[in-house]
Amino acid sequence: MKAGFFFSILLSMLAQLSRAQYQYQYQTLLNYLESRLASMEERIALWNEQNNRYNTDLKKFRHQAVDLLEKLNKEHEKLREDLEGAGARVDRVEREMDYAETKHPPKPCVKAADKMVEQEPVVTERKKKDEFFEVSVCVDLVSRIQAMKILKRLGSTKGVWTKDARTAKVYIFNGTSEDTLYEFNSNKEFSASSDMSKGKQITLPASWKGTGHAVYDGFLYYITEGSELQVNKFHLENGSLVDSAVIPVQDQVSVYSLNTETMVDLIAEEEGLWALYAIGDTINLAKMDSDTLDIENMWETSCSRINAEAAFFVCGTLYVVYNTRPPSRSRVQCVYDVNDMVIPGEAPLLYFPRRFGAHSSMKYNPVEKVVYAWDDGYQILYRMALTKKLFTIVPPPEE
Repeated sequence: MKAGFFFSILLSMLAQLSRAQYQYQYQTLLNYLESRLASMEERIALWNEQNNRYNTDLKKFRHQAVDLLEKLNKEHEKLREDLEGAGARVDRVEREMDYAETKHPPKPCVKAADKMVEQEPVVTERKKKDEFFEVSVCVDLVSRIQAMKILKRLGSTKGVWTKDARTAKVYIFNGTSEDTLYEFNSNKEFSASSDMSKGKQITLPASWKGTGHAVYDGFLYYITEGSELQVNKFHLENGSLVDSAVIPVQDQVSVYSLNTETMVDLIAEEEGLWALYAIGDTINLAKMDSDTLDIENMWETSCSRINAEAAFFVCGTLYVVYNTRPPSRSRVQCVYDVNDMVIPGEAPLLYFPRRFGAHSSMKYNPVEKVVYAWDDGYQILYRMALTKKLFTIVPPPEE
């Protein structure tokens, strides 16, 4: 009986000991949780404090940004007004320049041994031997741009429109690579047409390349590009390819740096067929037989292809038109005469009225004395005022 008593006492003591351990562990856990909660509360309070400070700083920054944006808008508006004013002044100056150039065109200067001759042509002898005599018999020189007319806007930003000086038919080449052109009976018919499909559609055996095509006396001369640059002669009436020839150039370089699609620019007229092409950074000129496409003579001009956009040819004289990036006023900056009757410094400086972009092609019609130009999809006519070259050439005396 005593053993059972002691056993019950032992169980009671063990129970009390377990309860004390449990209470101790429980209290320890509560203390730990309370400390963690206190730490979290401190961090939350710190976060709230920082958040309030950030909100305050953000509000200050927003107010400062609003003030700065308002000032910037005011300055931007003022700058825009200043630029509009400057643009208006520039346009006014350009109009005044155009008017002054129209009313008082610069006169071409000519070197003479003792005096300047302005009225009668001076006859001189050609000193050079073993050369073609009078490659061009025409003695007209462009003195100024007399008038300009925007006929219409039709087609792509780049293209060619030209008139056959013999048949008076108008031809439209839309784009820089295509096999179809359009024929109209006159400028009036083309101007009245709503689209190109109103004209006669002519399909070529191969697509042209660039904007260097030429039309004369019912024949089309155009360039196809492959491993070689090939000139093709096409009969427009019966739709047949008459002949073709290769331009002898090693490297295919665009003749104008601002018109990269045009490797060769062709000019067809009563004196024959001419081809402009580039070797390096220099524009070269070749005289071709319009019947056989054989090359008769070649010249290395003094004109650079850099910043050139187009060129036109009048009476054996090449006028190269230059521009800038982005497009500004087109101007004739280089002149080359195949008969050495005019040197670049002696020709008048020509400025074209500021238009929409840059010329992709310029074709001179000797009958009308008009340049047919394509400018950013606009078909434009420039009427040229001509004067006489002051030096003519006579053949050397027969031996």
